Amino acid sequence: MPQPQITAPEAAIRLARAIASDLSLYNEEKIIEGLENDNLFDALRDEIEEGRVLYKSRVSPDLYGSTNYYDRALVDIIVKSKGHIKTKIW
Repeated sequence: MPQPQITAPEAAIRLARAIASDLSLYNEEKIIEGLENDNLFDALRDEIEEGRVLYKSRVSPDLYGSTNYYDRALVDIIVKSKGHIKTKIW
C-alpha cells in the first residue's frame, strides 16, 4: 500500500532535510571533493536527482510545485555544514 502524500509544509521540510542528511552522510568524500573542486552539484548530480525523485514521489504536487524545500535543505544540510572545507566558493 503506497504511503499517503505529504500535504503539510512542516512534514515536507522534515522529509527534505532527512533526504539531504542521508546524502551528506553517505557521500562525505564526494561532497568534500566537490567543494574543493568547485563542482559540488555536478559531483552529486545522480544522488541529488535520486533524492529529488523520492521527495517528489512523497509530497503532494501542489506543495512540490510551489516550494523549494528540497533545494533549500541541500544547501542547509550539505553546503552550510561544510564551511570548514577549503574552497573557492567562500
